[in-house]
Amino acid sequence: MSFTVEERGNPNTLSYRLFFKNADGKYVSPFHDIPMYADESQNIFHVVVEVPRWTNSKMEIATKDPLNPIKQDVKKGNLRYVANVFPHKGYIWNYGAIPQTWEDPGHKDGDTGCCGDNDPIDVCEIGTKVCSRGEVIKVKVLGVLAMIDEGETDWKVMAINVEDPEAKDLNDIGDIQRLRPGYLEATVDWFRRYKVPDGKPENQFAFNGEFKDKDFAIETIKSTHGFWKALISEKTNAGGLNCKNTCVSAGDSPFYCSTDEAKAVVGGTSPYGTEDHIPCSVDKWFYYEKK
Repeated sequence: MSFTVEERGNPNTLSYRLFFKNADGKYVSPFHDIPMYADESQNIFHVVVEVPRWTNSKMEIATKDPLNPIKQDVKKGNLRYVANVFPHKGYIWNYGAIPQTWEDPGHKDGDTGCCGDNDPIDVCEIGTKVCSRGEVIKVKVLGVLAMIDEGETDWKVMAINVEDPEAKDLNDIGDIQRLRPGYLEATVDWFRRYKVPDGKPENQFAFNGEFKDKDFAIETIKSTHGFWKALISEKTNAGGLNCKNTCVSAGDSPFYCSTDEAKAVVGGTSPYGTEDHIPCSVDKWFYYEKK
């Protein structure tokens, strides 16, 4: 199963969008139409890469837009970039999401005591390759971190691309600790502090900031898949989410999007154009004393 992307608008501007197509050239939603599993028997999952490692643009699947293209997050009318909190530069993994998952804001998690953050479950892919924005990769799951972001449960799954040369040696969270010393600590540090330059407090974590193992992570992913199933089958109120899809829903579903509708959605956006520059302030390093 392969997917391609189509860029629309001007990169590094408010108009930029990244739409997805399947192998048949049909527009699809990366939230709803790309299967969660790449190989269910082996617990291999698809991940949609939103942010390549070392970059700062806070790109994400637009859960409230038709066909859910990737676009840059906006804050107070301005494009959002994550700060470089010393010693980190941009995202320190390939960052993305597992399709067909949803952290239900109406469900209070029994372990964290907090409700979901209303997004697909996040993934930190730790392989050697710097992926491309919009790339759909196959990963094996290694563990998970339970971040509490402004009172919401925001799971961070640790995973590695199955095509990575070191993938065979990394099979559980302890293997990261053994083969990538310092990486898990850096991951907690990154998530704890990345919003501080924006004037927000440090993020907190369930389980005292300790990572849970592969089995726990897989069960967590499966539970978010169950929440997504309820969402797409109209058993849960979608709220502001856009559940239009071209492959999953039947033609009589209000969520079904025909080929012509999908083409019209893409056609209604700006054609691909000249890339704008990224502000030099994005490269600034922020320093502050850890608490």
